[in-house]
Amino acid sequence: MSPGHVLETLLVRGVFAGLGAIGWRRSLHVGAWIGDGLRRAGLRRRVAAANLELAFPERSPAERATIMRAHYHELGRVAAEYRWLPEVGRGSLGDQIVEIHGIEHLHAARAGGRGAILMSGHYGNVELLAVYLGRIHPVDLVVQPLHNPGVEALVDGLRERAGVGRIPAGIGVRRVYEALRANRWVSMLADQDARRAGTFVPFMGRLASTPLGPARIALATGAPVIMGFSRRAADGCHHLHVEPPLATPDPAAPDAAERLTAAHTARLEHWIRQYPEMWFWLHRRWKTPPPQGSPAVPARTGKEARDGAVHASL
Repeated sequence: MSPGHVLETLLVRGVFAGLGAIGWRRSLHVGAWIGDGLRRAGLRRRVAAANLELAFPERSPAERATIMRAHYHELGRVAAEYRWLPEVGRGSLGDQIVEIHGIEHLHAARAGGRGAILMSGHYGNVELLAVYLGRIHPVDLVVQPLHNPGVEALVDGLRERAGVGRIPAGIGVRRVYEALRANRWVSMLADQDARRAGTFVPFMGRLASTPLGPARIALATGAPVIMGFSRRAADGCHHLHVEPPLATPDPAAPDAAERLTAAHTARLEHWIRQYPEMWFWLHRRWKTPPPQGSPAVPARTGKEARDGAVHASL
């Protein structure tokens, strides 16, 4: 590792040790403070501001600034909660801080015997919630390796102690198929720019390049795509809303994967419009322009714009 990576790893290890000493609830306050510090320091703030302007042109600059501030707070809370993955997966903390709505859809998937693709987005603490669901049924996380191998080893150790499997994104496709054949649940995300390898589907008022992988795997295996979204309550706890499996009316159609991708992207957009501070605004989601001649995304009506009201909590 480079000297910078070593220093960063030692810093993260020290922060995690301190968070463990003060407990989960106080960790959230520390995380929110750190997140706001990153906002003030300008970490990808211009990217977040540009994304919010693209997604919410009907909102005033002050309203978008409120969303951004709440989002950085939430990013810090999510980072702080990594320290508590083992307690959520193996201990009693999960039952204290997670409330599930729609658990019957998970029980039905377990009984179906084909595994399930648990889909969300970079929305809230999706990894902590996947760890919690691992107490109901075995779960594998599809994860992107971190740039710092020392921090990666530290976080991976927390995941292992939490009792979940890990599958590296990209190179682990065969393992995803194996997990589904074993009736395991695989947690996947597909809400970041896929460049020219993706399909362009409507997202927040414009076309966005979106990975096809989860939809293709679901169609090839018959595994249901079950979406879940969490909102953080005022007390810091998570309210996880599990939705019915996404319908695939004609799975043999040539465009079935594209339609399924558009469907799960639309559900993500619905939740972002309800609680925009929960989604990851620091990624250049619309970096890849759609091909020339692509159909325009219809403008939202006044009612649809009002449905995007800010629910940010500071």
